[in-house]
Amino acid sequence: MAALGWLTPRRRSATARSVLAGEASAEAARKSARAAAPPHTAPPQDETALATASLDLATATGGAERPAEPAKETPEPEFPVPGDDLAAAFFDLDNTVMQGAAIFHFGRGLYKREFFRRRELARFAWQQAWFRLAGVEDPDHMQDARDSALSIVKGHKVSELMSIGEEIYDEYMAERIWPGTRALAQAHLDAGQKVWLVTAAPVETATIIARRLGLTGALGTVAESVDGIYTGRLVGEPLHGHAKAEAVRALAAAEHLDLGHCAAYSDSHNDIPMLSLVGHPYAINPDTKLRKHARANDWRLRDYRTGRKAVKVGVPAAAGVGALAGGAAAAVALHRRRK
Repeated sequence: MAALGWLTPRRRSATARSVLAGEASAEAARKSARAAAPPHTAPPQDETALATASLDLATATGGAERPAEPAKETPEPEFPVPGDDLAAAFFDLDNTVMQGAAIFHFGRGLYKREFFRRRELARFAWQQAWFRLAGVEDPDHMQDARDSALSIVKGHKVSELMSIGEEIYDEYMAERIWPGTRALAQAHLDAGQKVWLVTAAPVETATIIARRLGLTGALGTVAESVDGIYTGRLVGEPLHGHAKAEAVRALAAAEHLDLGHCAAYSDSHNDIPMLSLVGHPYAINPDTKLRKHARANDWRLRDYRTGRKAVKVGVPAAAGVGALAGGAAAAVALHRRRK
């Protein structure tokens, strides 16, 4: 994307920077969607997951945690509504569509390709371990990770990172997609609606993931580039919190959508501004704050994690950390053998 640094003076308020980040993300998302080839046939989905998703979208609010309501004489309207061209669906990525954070997996892939040293790998490993153990997004940790990524990609070609991103998706991300959430997205696609990822990850990485999943496109953090080379700066700010809401608002306006007809899905309380924009908000694998807010506001709740009680005490998280540590150790060993 062309340099837009002159639009982001330091004196701008956080709100103005959020709006700028959202508008830049919406512009990049629409540009990528227009340039993309005609949508290919989506990969076969697990029939059980698809059936569960259809039931999820057609039943009363509150999810499996609430007792079943008595049968109603008048059935609920079908949702998503087939042929509703005023509707779209917006999915958060990290821990909603995919286990863990995309930017950390991307960092592992860049280390494998010797973009940075062991010290930075350890930093990425610790950030991912913290993310899995805590189960929530911490703005300081996420900002630290993004700063690391920006410094790493500075001076590289956008096309180079896109090509590498395709490989990294296959290596680290494809197997971490939640089948339940993927089936929800497919239900919207089957109804003829557009489906967008909305994430703080780089828009290029998010676009690759969206395309691989057969989705319409992605809203993500826009890194400034000049003549196809990353400058190491952002346009506006990371697409997080209110910036996500602004991106959805901007895209909806450009696409002539009615947000009251739209749906949004997220695991994090940081996305309450985005979820509050739409007529059909869903809390997916929610953190404690979002779960509480969703219940208070009668939002639908879905949890596709296995062994939730074990997650609370960190057993699966510890296993994940062990796997990551093992991968880091293997990478370091390989690095040493090459010397």
